[in-house]
Amino acid sequence: MKDKVRLICFYSALALLSAPFFSGCKKAPVAHPITTTTTPIDTGLTPLKNMFGINAYEWNFLQDPADPSNVAQIYEPKMAAIENFTGVRHYLDWYQLEDGVGAYTFNPSHEGSWNMDIMYQRSKQDSLFMLVDIKSCPPWLQSTYPISLQDTWDVPAPYGSDLTNPASYIAQGKVAFQFAARYGSNTAVDPTLVTVDKTARWTNDPPNVVKIGLNTVKYVECDNERDNWWTGPKGEQTAQQYAANMSAFYDGNKGKLGKNVGVKNADPHMVVVMGGLATASTQYVQDMIDWCKINRGYKANGDIDLCFDVINYHFYANDGNVLTNVVKSVGWAPELSPAGGVADGFVKLAASIGGHPQVWVTENGYDINAASTQRAVAIGNKSVSMVQGDWIIRSALLYARHGINRLFFYQLFDDTPNSTETFGTSGLINDDLTRRPAADYIVQVKKLMGNYGYKSTLNADPLVDKYVYGAKSIYALMIPDQKGRTGSYTLDLGKSASAIIYSLKAGSNIMTQSKVNTVAGKLTISISETPVFVQGQ
Repeated sequence: MKDKVRLICFYSALALLSAPFFSGCKKAPVAHPITTTTTPIDTGLTPLKNMFGINAYEWNFLQDPADPSNVAQIYEPKMAAIENFTGVRHYLDWYQLEDGVGAYTFNPSHEGSWNMDIMYQRSKQDSLFMLVDIKSCPPWLQSTYPISLQDTWDVPAPYGSDLTNPASYIAQGKVAFQFAARYGSNTAVDPTLVTVDKTARWTNDPPNVVKIGLNTVKYVECDNERDNWWTGPKGEQTAQQYAANMSAFYDGNKGKLGKNVGVKNADPHMVVVMGGLATASTQYVQDMIDWCKINRGYKANGDIDLCFDVINYHFYANDGNVLTNVVKSVGWAPELSPAGGVADGFVKLAASIGGHPQVWVTENGYDINAASTQRAVAIGNKSVSMVQGDWIIRSALLYARHGINRLFFYQLFDDTPNSTETFGTSGLINDDLTRRPAADYIVQVKKLMGNYGYKSTLNADPLVDKYVYGAKSIYALMIPDQKGRTGSYTLDLGKSASAIIYSLKAGSNIMTQSKVNTVAGKLTISISETPVFVQGQ
């Protein structure tokens, strides 16, 4: 995100890991053991298309490059680029909704003049999964901090507040209520609790109008990376402080902060997602759960009354290791990193909680610039962009394999094209709106098997996964390495007399296909570090 680019000086100076960042010695790649966890926590199998979300901003929907002031309508070429993916995590800065205390605006927003209404309506119309992340401390709240401490990463509470008290976060709880009242599904919200700033900024400036229950947003996230240790005490929240924060955001601390505070008080059906954790720490989440036990108690069914509905963390695969304190210097193939083991830890934690909340990874990806410590690398005759594509698809397959329910890649466009900054060139769509290979591959896999769910892993190296959709099966095969290694595998397709081998193809909407005969249902397949997919006929 843009905030991350502002922190590049920290990344460069400290040789940071993706999350958390420790000092230590670099060690050689060691493949993380492949587990064969099958069914995700919720009922049924998670469709693979859930792994193809993207991070984006309002200007990615609305701003015409030829007419930057035209932000009231969808810019169709950008919308087409977004729809290469199945979902969006919308980075929405709080000040876009509230540019002064209690001055809520949505269409047009008084900061930027964005038409939030049409963006969410169009996304729903086009069946695009939408997660809205209301994030960053707004300037009017930052102003309560000493000038030297004012920053978008500041804790979203007035300076000097008791950060363990949910009441300190009432302002954020109020904007959450207004957002949920407008875009949620509840049409019976008390209209006396809903407000907008109707002030005209200039002649013929269209006024904001109160709207209730538009039913265009179902998922909302409470801020972003609140465990942001790199900012120090002014920005980093402990698990207990963030739980108190989320309790205000979730339901006004069980209604104690007022009827117009908290998402659930506006729309009980809106799903509240905890802010993605930078540190990928299950202990942080466990500490939040323990806070809820003490401060929110239990529901009538005996489950802990949690202040979130979905567990959420971030993970960038690289040669660092959050578990063994190794500093990163370059991106790595996902299977060689601790990504799978970290996912297993979160899935296990979720399974231990009443209600079994889903687990999402809302940031993951790779840069393509040669100076980034989160870069993909050229391998053999594959360019950096081609390898980025390999690792993006293998990341999606990895998280499906380990029981994660949703994945969002960072991000739609580069933050700073042609730069040397970490996280500056992670885009999957070029500025001219053409797709990078990673986006090509996502389109192709989504088209072939987006509705299929991960069933089992048949072999660890080469990696062979089975996906199913009803009575149909497709197998994904790949070498889990990053040195151009190849191999083969004999796949047993049962009674199938033939099979189709699907191969990813950059610059195309569909994979190349090759129909081959089996020998008594068995087929020996050549495999590389680029996944191939096989379906018996």
